[in-house]
Order: sequence, then C-alpha cells, then structure tokens
Amino acid sequence: MTLNIGVIGTGAIGREHIKRITNTLSGGKIVAVTDVNQESAKQAVEQYGLDAAVYPDDVSLVAANDVDAVFVTSWGPAHEASVLAAIAAGKYVFCEKPLATTAEGCMRIVEAEMKHGKRLVQVGFMRRYDSGYVQLKEAIDNKFIGEPLLIHCAHRNPEVNEMYTTDMAISDTLVHEIDVLHWLVDDDYKSVQVLFPRKSKYAHDNLRDPQIVILETHSGIIINVEISVNCQYGYDIQCEVVGEDGIVKLPEFQSITYRKNATLGSNILVDWKQRFLDAYDAELQDFMDSIKTTGEPNGPTAWDGYIAQVTADACVKSQQSGGKEEVVLADKPDFYKKGLETASL
Repeated sequence: MTLNIGVIGTGAIGREHIKRITNTLSGGKIVAVTDVNQESAKQAVEQYGLDAAVYPDDVSLVAANDVDAVFVTSWGPAHEASVLAAIAAGKYVFCEKPLATTAEGCMRIVEAEMKHGKRLVQVGFMRRYDSGYVQLKEAIDNKFIGEPLLIHCAHRNPEVNEMYTTDMAISDTLVHEIDVLHWLVDDDYKSVQVLFPRKSKYAHDNLRDPQIVILETHSGIIINVEISVNCQYGYDIQCEVVGEDGIVKLPEFQSITYRKNATLGSNILVDWKQRFLDAYDAELQDFMDSIKTTGEPNGPTAWDGYIAQVTADACVKSQQSGGKEEVVLADKPDFYKKGLETASL
C-alpha cells in the first residue's frame, strides 16, 4: 500500500518532508502540493521531480480523490482550517505544531475527530521519536531510577533574528519540551511560572532572553527549563531526570572527539534540523506504517496538541503576570485513552 500524500505549505519544513518522503522513506508518495505562494509550490514540484498536481488552495487539495493523507506544514494560524477540512473529508493528517494557535481551536479539532469516530490526526512533536528521549522514556517506565522527582532541561539556540519575540520562546521553542516531558513522565501539568533572569547582551531590544520556566505536574514533579536563544555557541538540548534511586540524562549528540592544539574537545551542532534529523525520519515513517498496519496514526494525538496549547497559553500568561499560573485542562476523553499512546522507533 502506498499512501498518497498532499502537502499544504511548501516552505522550509514542507520541503524537508517532501524530500524525506521522496528520497528516504518508504510507503508514501507526494501527489499534490499547494501554498499561498503558488510559485513556491511549483518550485517544490520541480526541485524534487515530483509527479504531483499543484492546487490553488488547501480546500481543493484535500478534496482531491487521489489524496489519502495531508501534511499541514503551512503558517501556524492556517493549521486549524486545513486539519478540520481533512477530518471532514475522512483523510489522515500529519500537522506540524501548532495543531491550532488557540486552545479552543485545538478542541474543535478534537471534537471533529471524535465525531468522525477514529483517529486521523498526528501532531509533529518529533522528540518522542528521538533515540535519546526514547531511552529516557524506557528508563522511567521501567522504574530504573525509581519515581521521578525533578527534571532539569535546557533549550539553547545560538541566535535568533529580530522577528523572534518573547512569547515565541514559549510557542515556538518551549512547546517541544511541553510535549515531550509530559509524555516522558505520563503526567499532566498543574501549574507553570516563567522567570526572567538578567538579560543577555546579545538579545535584541524587544526580546527578554534568557527565560526560566518552572512546571509542576499533578504528581508533584518539578521541572525547570532554561530557554536561551542567544547562547552563541550552538544548538544545545539538555534533559536530566532525577529519580528516587538515581539520575538519567539525555545523551549528547554523537560527534567525534578530537585532540588538537592542546585541547580535548568535540563539535556542537548549530542547526536544529540536524539535531533531530533521524527523529523527523522516524515520525513520518511511523505515521505511514501505523496507518498501513492499524488504520490509525500512532504518534502524538490531537489531544496532545490541545495539552501543548493550553500549557503554552498558561506560560505566556505567566510571562505577563510574573506569577504562577494554573494549567486547566478538560477531562481527557475515552477516545484518546484507547490503543497505543506512545510512539516507538
């Protein structure tokens, strides 16, 4: 079975996924593309030598008879409408984050999917497919360090441009930790608080950087995440889980070590796409494979997208208030409790 895929949005991440499906992965074929910039869509077809139709908009692409699944890789505010259109057409959809830019929008998607009667939606939280995070998950689930008590994390970027704003540290950066951490410990968030240390001299005038986010889960796990988007030295993701019986830490990205000029060292990545290259491959392969074998995607659900948005909204509120803010989630529907709830490689 080959899954015929239509791609909505042919910018950087859209083209990365087109390249993966076309050149690296198995079981899928790009048969349709669209973008608000039609020239970009045509260029993507030419760049990858696709036998694919270029559609004028997402509605016509979703309605195409030969499209089995839709990849939503467009501008974030456009995601909700495209996902809802795919669900209404009964088509599978892989949506890059955010699922929607509001909690209400995410809930509309959840309700539409439940009304349809089976899972169609997977959200692009690729860290669940990273081998290091998978190993952390296995260690925690197997009680290798006993019950988790604390988690220390860092999400560091070398630099950002002046279009990057203080709230984007939550919506574009922290959102990956929000998803992967509650998945790691299988616990929802109770409260959040954002603190602003001394501002980096490298941060532009309208950006408060770095930030510290403190999240508390319902079972009492305290998580602190450092967000630093002007660290200068590279792209650096850290995660350390402190348990009752020991500590487990996310492995460093594999790199050669060298001895040169009286220095023992190793290289640090600067490109976030390289850090999670294998995870991107694994999540898309799993999306296609699970549809083939079970009829439903197996990765992060629309409900996970809802959790991420509600938690992110509370973090942005805390940025503004300076205080602790509650994370108030609706009750998880039984629909999202069935079947496999964790991704695997």
